[in-house]
Amino acid sequence: MSPALETVLAKAGLQVTPDEFLSLVSDAAKRLAPPHPDPASYFTPDQAEALTDVGLDLTPARPQDAKPRARTVVAHAVLRDSALTVAEAARQLQVDTSRIRHRLGVGRLVGWKDKGSWRLPAWQFAGGGVLPGLETVLSAVPVDQPALVVAAFMTTAQEDLLVDGKPATPREWLLAGGDPRRVADLAAMLGTPV
Repeated sequence: MSPALETVLAKAGLQVTPDEFLSLVSDAAKRLAPPHPDPASYFTPDQAEALTDVGLDLTPARPQDAKPRARTVVAHAVLRDSALTVAEAARQLQVDTSRIRHRLGVGRLVGWKDKGSWRLPAWQFAGGGVLPGLETVLSAVPVDQPALVVAAFMTTAQEDLLVDGKPATPREWLLAGGDPRRVADLAAMLGTPV
């Protein structure tokens, strides 16, 4: 396998072999719908706007442009690979796995089921705990928003959140000591027309 791919994976902090990563990409590609000339047509206007607001490109694909689909597949594979299992989250937070499941159930952590097992996006963890202000933010997220949309929002720079004069992701804002209510106000708008 390519040493360049091994280097990229190592620099990104992804603890998989190139073959495992390519398998994840292949699995994600199989789960996605076949290429469609207008991806926005799969969604209601409100859903399309929410997805666009968190950084997804829903512009129609041109026959010669396979990159948007490839970028989506790779982003999905990286998000899935970097997510923690319930056991990994429990070890990181030094709690029993039942506490992680409880937190998922009451909305104090976010995750999704993958082949029957919970996956928890890594963005919500920091050091040996959870992201500062996480509960405040998650309590504001509309219940109909999937974990993947929330992950995209939390890792996409927002013009309303400045750190050192530059737009920051909600995660960066919270890690820098920003007020979680500012992020919660933005998160509450997920899925609503602007």
